[in-house]
Amino acid sequence: MNKNVCFILIFLLIYVTAISQVANIERTEPPFWWLGMKNPELQLIVKMKNIQDYKVQVNKSGVSLKKVVKADNPNYIILKLQISNNAQSGEYPIQFLSNKDTIILNYELKEKTNDSLAIQGINSSDFIYLLLPDRFSNGDTSNDVIKTMNDSIFSRDSLLSRHGGDIKGIMEHLDYFKELGITAIWTTPVFENNQLFASYHGYAITNHYKIDPRIGTNELYKEFVNNCHKNSLKVIMDVVYNHVGNQHWLYKDIPFKNWFHFNKTFIKTNYRDVVLMDPYVSDTDRTVYTEGWFDKHMPDFNQGDSLLATYLIQNTLWWITYAGVDGLRFDTYPYPDQKFMSTLIQSIEAEYPKIGIFGETWVSGIANQAYYTKGSGLNNKYEPQLQGVTDFQLYYAINNALTKAFGWVNGVAAIYYCLTNDFLYKDAYKNVIFLDNHDQNRFYSVINEDINKFKMGLGFLLTTRGIPCMYYGTEILMKNFGPPDEKLREDFPGGWKNDKFNKFNKENLSPKEKEAFEFGSKLALYRKNNTVLQTGKLKQFIPENGIYVYFRYNTEKTVMIILNQNKEKSTIDTSRYNEILKKFSNASNIISNEKISNLKTINIEPLSVTILELNEK
Repeated sequence: MNKNVCFILIFLLIYVTAISQVANIERTEPPFWWLGMKNPELQLIVKMKNIQDYKVQVNKSGVSLKKVVKADNPNYIILKLQISNNAQSGEYPIQFLSNKDTIILNYELKEKTNDSLAIQGINSSDFIYLLLPDRFSNGDTSNDVIKTMNDSIFSRDSLLSRHGGDIKGIMEHLDYFKELGITAIWTTPVFENNQLFASYHGYAITNHYKIDPRIGTNELYKEFVNNCHKNSLKVIMDVVYNHVGNQHWLYKDIPFKNWFHFNKTFIKTNYRDVVLMDPYVSDTDRTVYTEGWFDKHMPDFNQGDSLLATYLIQNTLWWITYAGVDGLRFDTYPYPDQKFMSTLIQSIEAEYPKIGIFGETWVSGIANQAYYTKGSGLNNKYEPQLQGVTDFQLYYAINNALTKAFGWVNGVAAIYYCLTNDFLYKDAYKNVIFLDNHDQNRFYSVINEDINKFKMGLGFLLTTRGIPCMYYGTEILMKNFGPPDEKLREDFPGGWKNDKFNKFNKENLSPKEKEAFEFGSKLALYRKNNTVLQTGKLKQFIPENGIYVYFRYNTEKTVMIILNQNKEKSTIDTSRYNEILKKFSNASNIISNEKISNLKTINIEPLSVTILELNEK
């Protein structure tokens, strides 16, 4: 046989053998990485049957192998790599050597794209729209049922089943968001939730590097972010560090025994975040809070393990770099290891200093809500780095204002007293404020379906300090009470082609729904175009007789807001507000466009919000 032919045959045999062996590597995460990251270290977790029997080598300059960590499970190893400044984009062969064979993993390093450079951040200039992808709009019916997944039931008649909403459906309504005055879209988690049941909400992740195929693909999510940016819309990614779904591959075949708390015995958390700050706390109570599970199907991560911590940090950096999201919302912020959470934020901001970050702090008091924020000075030994929180305390105050009679601390006075505690924050303007969300009763139901109170609540939301957030459907008066939570997460009418009414089309709105939408849209667009309601200073006056007055002002404009919770018309003498009003002689009502020529007295309607742009003499 010709020597050249023989050589080719041997080469092909070796090549085919190598390719077939690569298929034995079940998983490598992160699946690829980027050049130019501030941190030159990269940690890979590699899974393959009996992988610890192999020696590992990296033989291409630019990447060096610093350490191999053997997991408790013989099917896992951790590779600690160092990426040099002179590394080039392309594949870097990682060899796994044994007496029997050689397996080659061609690991790719990519150049950063403009996507990661387009990050805008989230701040008080924004108006966020929160939605559950599965319940918002079904743009791709071909992924409604995926038979290979554990929960393959598609039924819009079932509260717990998948309804078919997806990323494509969201993309079809970008113009709707802009018409409403929205500037940022926050979706509940879009990662794979291959759970046995009730996987639609996204908070029981089973694959950190994969978009749930019933929602879309990684590529489609990236396209979604790009399209949003082209339409002047930002994107917020919802991330979960406290727990995963019990069908997660990391839990089904655990690499390290200490990556999960109580992995042999179920202990439920006590949900009492105060144990983190209680000077008299029981060690048992603190342990149950931090290490107990949210539910039986949600194993609790031990973020105190440095290898797991790095895995989670790298995953977040991977998605930011891959998709170019503008902000992150941290689910269940008080529950994970707090030292880890501080390190996590520092690592993210080191790479992407512009990114916006806020955490869910569904807690019971103003001080322990502020406790988790950066620079609060509240003696938090973990030195928190969190920019802002979901402001549940202001949410409770709004509910109080619109459902309770006026008193010393109730009614609109509840809002006043809540805001007086803003001294606890370094910057309360970074807090995300809301009327309802996916875990709370629908706002329109809470206020007994009163359109006037609806306007008061939304009027306050869009004129006070902070980053306002609207829950999907609130703008068209969607309503319901829980439990269960699924009643608060019904489908947006018109998001499915066979829906009886398409509420994305204003022509199909009822008179009240149209009134609510147009009120919100007009005020949101005014806010979008006027920095005074974004970053302007806030001055409030002690509420009297059920009337709460405050001002937003900067060097360009001053806006006066009056909340009247009384059921009767009122006329207010404005002399009390002269420290602001003395240089103004007239005003324009932002909503009605009415001109007010004399500001000495102002007539206000019952159960109303009055928003006036003041004009100088």
